[in-house]
Amino acid sequence: MATYKGIDVSKHQGKIDWQKVKSAGIQFAMLRAGYGRYANQKDEQFEANYTGAKAVGIPVGAYHYSYAKTVEQAKAEAQTFLAWIKGKTFEYPVAFDIEDKSQAGLGKQLISDMIRAFCETVEKAGYYVCVYANKDWLVNRIDEDCKKKYDTWLAEWRSDKPTYSGQYGMWQHTSDGSVSGINGRVDMNYAYKDYPSIMKANSLNGMKKTSSAGGASSNSTTSAGSTANKFAAKTKVTLNKTPLYASATAKSPAAYKTGTFYIYDGKEIYGRYRITSSPDRARKTPVGENVTGYVNKTDLK
Repeated sequence: MATYKGIDVSKHQGKIDWQKVKSAGIQFAMLRAGYGRYANQKDEQFEANYTGAKAVGIPVGAYHYSYAKTVEQAKAEAQTFLAWIKGKTFEYPVAFDIEDKSQAGLGKQLISDMIRAFCETVEKAGYYVCVYANKDWLVNRIDEDCKKKYDTWLAEWRSDKPTYSGQYGMWQHTSDGSVSGINGRVDMNYAYKDYPSIMKANSLNGMKKTSSAGGASSNSTTSAGSTANKFAAKTKVTLNKTPLYASATAKSPAAYKTGTFYIYDGKEIYGRYRITSSPDRARKTPVGENVTGYVNKTDLK
């Protein structure tokens, strides 16, 4: 299994010399976009970190530090986060960082509902979302449904392998790292998935699928409807007790639908398409208000 060496940074690392960071062997960086639900809570170094890392060819992801205490606040945080990352491309996941002491006593149900509220909102906008949490939160405060639906960025500071027995795609193994180009301590991480390839293959996080020979996109469709099992936006589809999923990666259906629906935007994500209830809603934003859910490509006719 390939392992990639990375860091996560925020304003607390100050101004970073990204060329030195790259020369030190860092292969990816997770950047804090901000915290909370207000526009003025954007991380002061987010834009500089994004521009600097991209300029030297370091793949990046982004994360949002949560202070939400209700589902509605989590949704508001998601909308604020989406505004901060709009127009940017991320080769690595965008993450919901839930760990604040003010949230610790909210109970597993509410914490998990907040995670779903944030992640579903961001995922419906076309992003690959993961959840950052430490072992205690993952074991005691987050339900199994969330851990099955969303990739995990595990925080467990150890010199050897983690003791957490669940699945995770990234591991933050220390907060006491040292990297050339950064003054002071920095969090160090390992990634165990080829995230850039995942994003490109599925047109996620602003990434585009690599074009096939002849210059035609490998996920191209025609406005007339489905072609070679691809479905264009506004294509009419008929469902008959068809599994409907809340996200592109959800393991279990949220419902079973019967009736006439329409392809939302024609983008295939992990073998699923987003559907909507009316052709007038196709490609309309905000995505969360216009998408009915995700349907497996193999269930579409």
